[in-house]
Amino acid sequence: MRFTKDHEWVVLQGDVATVGITAHAAEQLGDVVFVETPEVGKTVKAGDAFAVVESVKAASDVYAPISGEVIEANGELGSAPETVNASPENGGWFAKVKLSDPSEYEALMDRAAYDAFLATQ
Repeated sequence: MRFTKDHEWVVLQGDVATVGITAHAAEQLGDVVFVETPEVGKTVKAGDAFAVVESVKAASDVYAPISGEVIEANGELGSAPETVNASPENGGWFAKVKLSDPSEYEALMDRAAYDAFLATQ
């Protein structure tokens, strides 16, 4: 699992990256009430907003941590957005992206680096 400074996580299996928001981000948002996942077939570029998460506190963009094509969206979040709070780094994933540049994944933080980053926040 790798992480961004915008609090997204990525798990890579072959050339497919599963993307979601971190437990820290879910905790900061509070109770998630709505999730808009990206459309299947959409091409995303690392750093671009590609999803939206709304909580009782605020609405926030979710940024693509890697570039590629969205091949699957987590449709369960539409009817069960609270899954993002209950399981942010597992069942609360947002989308699966077919990676176009594997070096982008390697450039992301590992868990130790992300934890060190959080300590500076």
